[in-house]
Amino acid sequence: MAITFQAENINFPKIKKRATTKWIKSVANKYDKQIGDICYLFCSDEKILEINRQFLNHDFYTDIIAFDYSEGNKISGDIFISLETVLSNSQKYQTSFDEELHRVMIHGILHLCGLNDKSDDEIREMRKAEEEALRMLNL
Repeated sequence: MAITFQAENINFPKIKKRATTKWIKSVANKYDKQIGDICYLFCSDEKILEINRQFLNHDFYTDIIAFDYSEGNKISGDIFISLETVLSNSQKYQTSFDEELHRVMIHGILHLCGLNDKSDDEIREMRKAEEEALRMLNL
């Protein structure tokens, strides 16, 4: 069981893989989840749009798409992250690229842990969980 990081046709982001992996595991543990196989794939806007169209029938750009393969308390999945959208969102929300990238990365894990963000209440709960997770990282 492992967390892997890959980049497709885009420069790999400057993340500390070992520290990030430890952080992700600690967040999952907070939700009584164990880590299975999780693959982060950093990509371009065009790639995430292609995935969104092909697998979700959505015709728009997004920052993250998570495919959940979790079973029981073991979370597993493929998490696609558009670094271009992360950058534009960091500028839009006036935060650092690193903070926004880690927020999006943990957002995917929180989905695998069972959190959703469809309703206003769920969105508030997700944002609170993201903030708590970011404090655990100490950016």
